[in-house]
Amino acid sequence: MLIDMLAAIARRDYEQRRERQAEGIVKARAAGKFRGRRIDTARYDAINRLLASKSSWSEVERIVCCSRSTISAAVRHAANQKRKPRNEAAFDRAGIG
Repeated sequence: MLIDMLAAIARRDYEQRRERQAEGIVKARAAGKFRGRRIDTARYDAINRLLASKSSWSEVERIVCCSRSTISAAVRHAANQKRKPRNEAAFDRAGIG
């Protein structure tokens, strides 16, 4: 019974920390201070160059030492950059807007 009570207290504490963290992130985003992780454009460019040279995803994984989700994100990023006008892409890289 004591272990159950301690587990419940630990769980409540964990949930409260997560709630406070989420509230802080929302507040920081509203203030324009939280943007998330920056994109590693050099890594994404390397991945897309390898894929353009007909390397398989498994080869790219091994060469660049990254996961399939990173490769997928790089492909999506390249597709989004092709659709954007040149000025918008420059603003994104500079972290404006």
